[in-house]
Amino acid sequence: MNRMVNEFEDIRPYSNSEISDAMQRIVRNPMFDYVVKFLYPDVPIEDIKSKFRSINSAHSFQMEVMDYAIRNILEKSSSGLSYDGIQNLSHSKNYLFLSNHRDILLDSAILQVILVANKHDSTEITFGDNLMNSEFIVDIGKSNKMFTLIRGGATREIFKNSGHTSKYIRYAINEKRQSVWIAQSNGRTKDGNDQTQQAVLKMLGMSGGHDFVQNFASLNIVPTVISYEYDPCDFMKIREIYLSRRQTYLKTENEDLNSVITGIQQFKGKIHLEIAPPISEEELLKIEEVPKNERIQNLAAFIDKCIYEYYKFWNTNYIAYDMLYGNRFKSHYTATEKAAFTEYMNKTLSKIEGDYAELEAIFLAIYANPVVNHLKTKGSGRN
Repeated sequence: MNRMVNEFEDIRPYSNSEISDAMQRIVRNPMFDYVVKFLYPDVPIEDIKSKFRSINSAHSFQMEVMDYAIRNILEKSSSGLSYDGIQNLSHSKNYLFLSNHRDILLDSAILQVILVANKHDSTEITFGDNLMNSEFIVDIGKSNKMFTLIRGGATREIFKNSGHTSKYIRYAINEKRQSVWIAQSNGRTKDGNDQTQQAVLKMLGMSGGHDFVQNFASLNIVPTVISYEYDPCDFMKIREIYLSRRQTYLKTENEDLNSVITGIQQFKGKIHLEIAPPISEEELLKIEEVPKNERIQNLAAFIDKCIYEYYKFWNTNYIAYDMLYGNRFKSHYTATEKAAFTEYMNKTLSKIEGDYAELEAIFLAIYANPVVNHLKTKGSGRN
Protein backbone atom coordinates (compact mmCIF):
# COMPACT_ATOMS: atom_id res chain seq x y z
CA MET A 1 0.00 0.00 0.00
CA ASN A 2 2.82 2.45 0.82
CA ARG A 3 4.16 2.25 -2.69
CA MET A 4 0.72 2.95 -4.13
CA VAL A 5 0.10 5.90 -1.83
CA ASN A 6 3.50 7.44 -2.39
CA GLU A 7 4.27 6.74 -6.06
CA PHE A 8 0.75 6.87 -7.49
CA GLU A 9 -0.87 9.41 -5.16
CA ASP A 10 -2.03 11.59 -8.07
CA ILE A 11 -3.94 8.87 -9.96
CA ARG A 12 -4.79 5.95 -7.65
CA PRO A 13 -8.25 4.90 -6.43
CA TYR A 14 -9.15 5.42 -2.79
CA SER A 15 -7.85 2.96 -0.26
CA ASN A 16 -10.40 1.41 2.13
CA SER A 17 -9.27 3.81 4.88
CA GLU A 18 -10.48 6.74 2.74
CA ILE A 19 -13.88 5.36 1.76
CA SER A 20 -15.81 6.35 4.89
CA ASP A 21 -14.87 10.04 4.60
CA ALA A 22 -15.73 9.96 0.88
CA MET A 23 -19.21 8.59 1.69
CA GLN A 24 -19.82 11.44 4.13
CA ARG A 25 -18.89 14.00 1.46
CA ILE A 26 -21.06 12.28 -1.15
CA VAL A 27 -24.25 12.40 0.96
CA ARG A 28 -23.66 16.08 1.77
CA ASN A 29 -23.30 17.06 -1.89
CA PRO A 30 -26.35 18.74 -3.52
CA MET A 31 -26.02 16.36 -6.50
CA PHE A 32 -26.73 13.40 -4.21
CA ASP A 33 -30.47 14.03 -3.96
CA TYR A 34 -30.82 14.27 -7.76
CA VAL A 35 -29.01 10.98 -8.36
CA VAL A 36 -30.91 9.17 -5.59
CA LYS A 37 -34.30 10.25 -6.96
CA PHE A 38 -33.40 8.66 -10.30
CA LEU A 39 -31.93 5.42 -8.93
CA TYR A 40 -34.10 4.91 -5.84
CA PRO A 41 -37.42 6.69 -6.61
CA ASP A 42 -39.42 4.72 -4.03
CA VAL A 43 -36.94 4.72 -1.14
CA PRO A 44 -36.80 7.52 1.48
CA ILE A 45 -33.66 9.55 0.93
CA GLU A 46 -32.64 9.33 4.57
CA ASP A 47 -32.55 5.53 4.25
CA ILE A 48 -30.17 5.85 1.31
CA LYS A 49 -27.99 8.32 3.17
CA SER A 50 -27.81 5.94 6.10
CA LYS A 51 -26.71 3.14 3.76
CA PHE A 52 -23.94 5.32 2.29
CA ARG A 53 -22.71 6.40 5.73
CA SER A 54 -22.29 2.74 6.73
CA ILE A 55 -20.01 1.89 3.78
CA ASN A 56 -16.31 1.63 4.68
CA SER A 57 -14.65 -0.24 1.80
CA ALA A 58 -14.46 -0.12 -1.99
CA HIS A 59 -15.89 -3.64 -2.12
CA SER A 60 -18.92 -2.60 -0.06
CA PHE A 61 -19.46 0.46 -2.24
CA GLN A 62 -19.36 -1.63 -5.39
CA MET A 63 -21.61 -4.39 -4.05
CA GLU A 64 -24.13 -2.28 -2.14
CA VAL A 65 -24.32 0.75 -4.43
CA MET A 66 -22.79 0.37 -7.89
CA ASP A 67 -23.96 -3.14 -8.70
CA TYR A 68 -27.54 -2.22 -7.81
CA ALA A 69 -27.30 1.13 -9.61
CA ILE A 70 -26.07 -0.35 -12.89
CA ARG A 71 -28.64 -3.14 -12.81
CA ASN A 72 -31.31 -0.51 -12.16
CA ILE A 73 -30.08 1.60 -15.08
CA LEU A 74 -30.13 -1.42 -17.39
CA GLU A 75 -33.63 -2.34 -16.28
CA LYS A 76 -34.91 1.17 -16.97
CA SER A 77 -33.07 1.92 -20.20
CA SER A 78 -32.45 -1.36 -22.02
CA SER A 79 -34.24 -4.44 -23.32
CA GLY A 80 -31.85 -6.73 -21.50
CA LEU A 81 -28.20 -7.73 -21.19
CA SER A 82 -26.58 -10.87 -22.59
CA TYR A 83 -22.95 -11.95 -22.46
CA ASP A 84 -20.58 -14.73 -23.41
CA GLY A 85 -16.93 -15.68 -22.95
CA ILE A 86 -16.85 -15.66 -19.16
CA GLN A 87 -15.48 -19.21 -19.46
CA ASN A 88 -12.30 -17.73 -20.95
CA LEU A 89 -11.36 -16.29 -17.54
CA SER A 90 -9.66 -18.00 -14.60
CA HIS A 91 -10.48 -17.01 -11.04
CA SER A 92 -6.79 -17.28 -10.20
CA LYS A 93 -5.55 -14.77 -12.80
CA ASN A 94 -5.73 -11.01 -13.29
CA TYR A 95 -6.38 -9.43 -16.67
CA LEU A 96 -6.24 -6.24 -18.66
CA PHE A 97 -9.66 -5.94 -20.28
CA LEU A 98 -9.03 -3.90 -23.44
CA SER A 99 -12.46 -2.82 -24.64
CA ASN A 100 -14.13 -1.01 -27.47
CA HIS A 101 -15.71 2.16 -26.10
CA ARG A 102 -19.22 3.44 -26.78
CA ASP A 103 -20.48 4.85 -23.47
CA ILE A 104 -18.41 6.74 -20.89
CA LEU A 105 -19.83 4.97 -17.83
CA LEU A 106 -21.66 1.84 -18.90
CA ASP A 107 -19.02 0.00 -20.97
CA SER A 108 -16.85 -0.68 -17.94
CA ALA A 109 -19.74 -0.82 -15.45
CA ILE A 110 -21.53 -3.60 -17.34
CA LEU A 111 -18.35 -5.68 -17.26
CA GLN A 112 -18.27 -5.31 -13.47
CA VAL A 113 -21.85 -6.58 -13.14
CA ILE A 114 -21.00 -9.65 -15.24
CA LEU A 115 -17.76 -10.38 -13.37
CA VAL A 116 -19.40 -10.11 -9.94
CA ALA A 117 -22.33 -12.29 -11.02
CA ASN A 118 -19.80 -14.99 -11.95
CA LYS A 119 -17.79 -14.80 -8.70
CA HIS A 120 -14.88 -12.85 -10.19
CA ASP A 121 -13.45 -9.78 -8.50
CA SER A 122 -14.34 -6.45 -10.07
CA THR A 123 -11.66 -4.55 -11.94
CA GLU A 124 -10.02 -1.20 -11.49
CA ILE A 125 -11.19 1.22 -14.17
CA THR A 126 -9.46 4.01 -16.07
CA PHE A 127 -11.22 7.39 -15.87
CA GLY A 128 -10.19 10.46 -17.87
CA ASP A 129 -9.19 13.54 -15.89
CA ASN A 130 -11.61 15.52 -18.08
CA LEU A 131 -14.39 13.85 -16.08
CA MET A 132 -12.81 14.39 -12.67
CA ASN A 133 -14.12 17.94 -12.53
CA SER A 134 -16.02 17.95 -9.25
CA GLU A 135 -15.54 16.55 -5.75
CA PHE A 136 -18.75 14.54 -6.12
CA ILE A 137 -17.56 12.77 -9.29
CA VAL A 138 -14.07 12.21 -7.87
CA ASP A 139 -15.44 10.67 -4.67
CA ILE A 140 -17.78 8.32 -6.53
CA GLY A 141 -15.15 7.38 -9.11
CA LYS A 142 -12.26 6.74 -6.74
CA SER A 143 -14.54 4.82 -4.34
CA ASN A 144 -15.49 2.67 -7.35
CA LYS A 145 -11.86 1.57 -7.94
CA MET A 146 -11.35 4.12 -10.71
CA PHE A 147 -7.95 5.64 -11.35
CA THR A 148 -7.20 8.78 -13.30
CA LEU A 149 -5.86 9.00 -16.84
CA ILE A 150 -4.14 12.38 -17.15
CA ARG A 151 -4.63 13.67 -20.68
CA GLY A 152 -3.38 16.66 -22.63
CA GLY A 153 -0.36 18.83 -22.05
CA ALA A 154 2.89 19.34 -23.92
CA THR A 155 4.67 16.41 -25.58
CA ARG A 156 7.03 15.92 -22.65
CA GLU A 157 4.12 15.91 -20.17
CA ILE A 158 2.15 13.41 -22.25
CA PHE A 159 5.18 11.09 -22.37
CA LYS A 160 5.73 11.39 -18.62
CA ASN A 161 2.05 10.79 -17.80
CA SER A 162 1.88 7.81 -20.17
CA GLY A 163 4.84 6.18 -18.43
CA HIS A 164 3.28 6.85 -15.04
CA THR A 165 -0.05 5.30 -16.09
CA SER A 166 1.73 2.33 -17.62
CA LYS A 167 3.62 1.64 -14.40
CA TYR A 168 0.43 1.88 -12.35
CA ILE A 169 -1.50 -0.54 -14.58
CA ARG A 170 1.31 -3.09 -14.42
CA TYR A 171 1.56 -2.59 -10.65
CA ALA A 172 -2.20 -3.08 -10.24
CA ILE A 173 -2.23 -6.32 -12.24
CA ASN A 174 1.00 -7.93 -11.07
CA GLU A 175 1.42 -6.64 -7.49
CA LYS A 176 -2.01 -5.57 -6.23
CA ARG A 177 -3.52 -8.57 -8.03
CA GLN A 178 -6.28 -6.44 -9.52
CA SER A 179 -7.63 -6.71 -13.05
CA VAL A 180 -7.98 -3.45 -15.00
CA TRP A 181 -10.42 -2.14 -17.61
CA ILE A 182 -9.15 0.28 -20.27
CA ALA A 183 -10.62 1.52 -23.56
CA GLN A 184 -8.89 0.65 -26.82
CA SER A 185 -8.77 4.35 -27.75
CA ASN A 186 -8.54 7.76 -26.15
CA GLY A 187 -12.24 8.57 -25.93
CA ARG A 188 -15.40 6.93 -27.19
CA THR A 189 -15.88 5.70 -30.74
CA LYS A 190 -18.03 8.33 -32.40
CA ASP A 191 -18.50 6.86 -35.89
CA GLY A 192 -18.93 3.16 -35.15
CA ASN A 193 -15.36 2.30 -36.17
CA ASP A 194 -13.90 0.50 -33.17
CA GLN A 195 -10.16 0.85 -33.64
CA THR A 196 -7.28 0.23 -31.24
CA GLN A 197 -5.01 3.25 -31.02
CA GLN A 198 -1.36 2.32 -31.25
CA ALA A 199 -0.67 5.04 -28.67
CA VAL A 200 -2.63 3.04 -26.08
CA LEU A 201 -0.52 -0.07 -26.72
CA LYS A 202 2.70 1.93 -26.71
CA MET A 203 1.68 3.39 -23.35
CA LEU A 204 0.99 -0.08 -21.95
CA GLY A 205 4.37 -1.29 -23.14
CA MET A 206 6.38 1.58 -21.65
CA SER A 207 6.78 -0.13 -18.27
CA GLY A 208 7.41 -3.69 -19.40
CA GLY A 209 10.98 -3.86 -20.65
CA HIS A 210 12.37 -4.70 -24.09
CA ASP A 211 11.11 -8.28 -24.51
CA PHE A 212 7.96 -7.74 -26.62
CA VAL A 213 6.36 -11.08 -25.80
CA GLN A 214 6.91 -11.00 -22.03
CA ASN A 215 6.01 -7.31 -21.90
CA PHE A 216 2.49 -7.88 -23.19
CA ALA A 217 2.02 -11.48 -22.02
CA SER A 218 2.41 -10.36 -18.40
CA LEU A 219 -0.63 -8.06 -18.81
CA ASN A 220 -2.99 -10.91 -19.83
CA ILE A 221 -4.79 -8.74 -22.39
CA VAL A 222 -8.42 -9.71 -22.98
CA PRO A 223 -10.15 -8.06 -25.97
CA THR A 224 -13.62 -7.11 -24.73
CA VAL A 225 -16.51 -6.18 -27.00
CA ILE A 226 -19.72 -4.35 -26.08
CA SER A 227 -22.56 -4.01 -28.57
CA TYR A 228 -25.60 -1.77 -28.11
CA GLU A 229 -28.72 -2.11 -30.25
CA TYR A 230 -29.07 1.68 -30.03
CA ASP A 231 -25.75 3.47 -29.62
CA PRO A 232 -25.70 5.59 -26.43
CA CYS A 233 -25.63 9.34 -27.13
CA ASP A 234 -25.87 8.74 -30.88
CA PHE A 235 -27.40 12.15 -31.56
CA MET A 236 -24.58 13.89 -29.65
CA LYS A 237 -21.98 11.91 -31.62
CA ILE A 238 -23.66 12.75 -34.94
CA ARG A 239 -23.70 16.45 -34.10
CA GLU A 240 -20.01 16.37 -33.11
CA ILE A 241 -18.98 14.63 -36.35
CA TYR A 242 -21.09 17.03 -38.43
CA LEU A 243 -19.67 20.15 -36.77
CA SER A 244 -16.10 18.79 -36.79
CA ARG A 245 -16.23 18.63 -40.60
CA ARG A 246 -16.78 22.36 -40.69
CA GLN A 247 -14.72 23.77 -37.84
CA THR A 248 -12.51 22.80 -34.94
CA TYR A 249 -14.87 21.16 -32.48
CA LEU A 250 -14.64 22.53 -28.95
CA LYS A 251 -16.53 20.80 -26.18
CA THR A 252 -18.85 22.93 -24.12
CA GLU A 253 -18.54 23.12 -20.34
CA ASN A 254 -19.83 19.92 -18.70
CA GLU A 255 -20.33 18.23 -22.11
CA ASP A 256 -18.67 15.02 -20.91
CA LEU A 257 -20.81 14.97 -17.78
CA ASN A 258 -23.91 15.52 -19.94
CA SER A 259 -22.80 12.54 -22.04
CA VAL A 260 -22.60 10.41 -18.90
CA ILE A 261 -26.13 11.41 -17.88
CA THR A 262 -27.51 10.98 -21.41
CA GLY A 263 -25.85 7.58 -21.72
CA ILE A 264 -27.50 6.48 -18.49
CA GLN A 265 -30.96 7.70 -19.45
CA GLN A 266 -31.14 7.06 -23.20
CA PHE A 267 -32.84 3.86 -24.33
CA LYS A 268 -30.23 1.38 -25.53
CA GLY A 269 -32.30 -1.60 -26.61
CA LYS A 270 -30.48 -4.92 -26.30
CA ILE A 271 -26.91 -5.01 -25.01
CA HIS A 272 -24.32 -7.77 -25.41
CA LEU A 273 -20.83 -8.05 -23.94
CA GLU A 274 -18.36 -10.61 -25.28
CA ILE A 275 -15.16 -11.57 -23.46
CA ALA A 276 -12.70 -12.89 -26.03
CA PRO A 277 -9.92 -15.34 -25.12
CA PRO A 278 -6.84 -13.67 -23.60
CA ILE A 279 -4.09 -12.96 -26.13
CA SER A 280 -1.74 -15.93 -25.90
CA GLU A 281 2.05 -16.02 -25.87
CA GLU A 282 1.83 -18.00 -29.11
CA GLU A 283 0.02 -15.14 -30.82
CA LEU A 284 2.51 -12.62 -29.43
CA LEU A 285 5.38 -14.78 -30.74
CA LYS A 286 3.85 -14.62 -34.22
CA ILE A 287 3.63 -10.84 -33.98
CA GLU A 288 7.21 -10.66 -32.73
CA GLU A 289 8.39 -12.14 -36.04
CA VAL A 290 7.63 -8.91 -37.93
CA PRO A 291 10.12 -5.99 -37.94
CA LYS A 292 10.32 -4.26 -34.56
CA ASN A 293 8.74 -1.04 -35.78
CA GLU A 294 5.66 -2.95 -37.02
CA ARG A 295 4.90 -4.99 -33.90
CA ILE A 296 2.59 -2.50 -32.17
CA GLN A 297 0.74 -1.94 -35.43
CA ASN A 298 0.25 -5.70 -35.85
CA LEU A 299 -0.85 -6.14 -32.23
CA ALA A 300 -3.43 -3.37 -32.71
CA ALA A 301 -4.64 -5.07 -35.90
CA PHE A 302 -5.00 -8.40 -34.08
CA ILE A 303 -7.06 -6.79 -31.29
CA ASP A 304 -9.23 -5.03 -33.88
CA LYS A 305 -9.81 -8.35 -35.65
CA CYS A 306 -10.96 -9.89 -32.34
CA ILE A 307 -13.37 -7.02 -31.72
CA TYR A 308 -14.80 -7.15 -35.26
CA GLU A 309 -15.26 -10.92 -35.10
CA TYR A 310 -16.90 -10.98 -31.67
CA TYR A 311 -19.14 -7.93 -32.16
CA LYS A 312 -22.80 -8.88 -31.67
CA PHE A 313 -24.93 -7.51 -34.51
CA TRP A 314 -28.48 -6.31 -33.99
CA ASN A 315 -31.09 -5.66 -36.65
CA THR A 316 -30.19 -1.96 -36.37
CA ASN A 317 -26.70 -2.75 -37.72
CA TYR A 318 -28.01 -4.83 -40.62
CA ILE A 319 -30.72 -2.31 -41.54
CA ALA A 320 -28.25 0.59 -41.55
CA TYR A 321 -25.82 -1.39 -43.71
CA ASP A 322 -28.52 -2.20 -46.24
CA MET A 323 -29.78 1.40 -46.32
CA LEU A 324 -26.26 2.48 -47.29
CA TYR A 325 -25.05 -0.38 -49.47
CA GLY A 326 -27.98 -2.50 -50.69
CA ASN A 327 -30.12 -5.35 -49.44
CA ARG A 328 -27.43 -7.85 -48.48
CA PHE A 329 -28.89 -8.63 -45.05
CA LYS A 330 -32.63 -8.24 -45.61
CA SER A 331 -33.24 -11.75 -44.23
CA HIS A 332 -31.99 -10.54 -40.81
CA TYR A 333 -34.87 -8.12 -40.14
CA THR A 334 -38.52 -7.50 -40.94
CA ALA A 335 -40.19 -4.61 -42.74
CA THR A 336 -41.72 -3.61 -39.41
CA GLU A 337 -38.28 -3.47 -37.76
CA LYS A 338 -36.91 -1.39 -40.64
CA ALA A 339 -39.82 1.04 -40.35
CA ALA A 340 -39.23 1.37 -36.59
CA PHE A 341 -35.51 2.02 -37.14
CA THR A 342 -36.25 4.63 -39.80
CA GLU A 343 -38.69 6.35 -37.46
CA TYR A 344 -36.04 6.32 -34.70
CA MET A 345 -33.49 7.80 -37.11
CA ASN A 346 -35.82 10.60 -38.19
CA LYS A 347 -36.66 11.42 -34.57
CA THR A 348 -32.97 11.46 -33.66
CA LEU A 349 -31.94 13.67 -36.56
CA SER A 350 -34.75 16.14 -35.83
CA LYS A 351 -32.73 17.19 -32.75
CA ILE A 352 -29.80 18.37 -34.91
CA GLU A 353 -29.57 21.38 -37.21
CA GLY A 354 -27.82 20.76 -40.54
CA ASP A 355 -28.00 19.17 -43.96
CA TYR A 356 -30.34 16.20 -43.55
CA ALA A 357 -28.74 13.98 -46.16
CA GLU A 358 -25.31 14.35 -44.55
CA LEU A 359 -26.69 13.83 -41.06
CA GLU A 360 -28.49 10.70 -42.24
CA ALA A 361 -25.29 9.31 -43.77
CA ILE A 362 -23.42 9.91 -40.49
CA PHE A 363 -26.21 8.26 -38.50
CA LEU A 364 -26.32 5.18 -40.73
CA ALA A 365 -22.53 4.82 -40.72
CA ILE A 366 -22.47 4.67 -36.91
CA TYR A 367 -24.66 1.57 -37.06
CA ALA A 368 -23.31 0.07 -40.30
CA ASN A 369 -19.56 0.37 -39.68
CA PRO A 370 -19.33 -2.61 -37.27
CA VAL A 371 -20.74 -4.79 -40.06
CA VAL A 372 -18.40 -3.24 -42.63
CA ASN A 373 -15.39 -3.94 -40.40
CA HIS A 374 -16.51 -7.49 -39.68
CA LEU A 375 -16.85 -8.21 -43.39
CA LYS A 376 -13.38 -6.85 -44.03
CA THR A 377 -11.89 -9.35 -41.57
CA LYS A 378 -13.59 -12.08 -43.62
CA GLY A 379 -12.26 -10.70 -46.90
CA SER A 380 -15.72 -9.93 -48.21
CA GLY A 381 -16.22 -6.33 -47.18
CA ARG A 382 -16.35 -3.06 -49.07
CA ASN A 383 -13.08 -1.32 -49.87
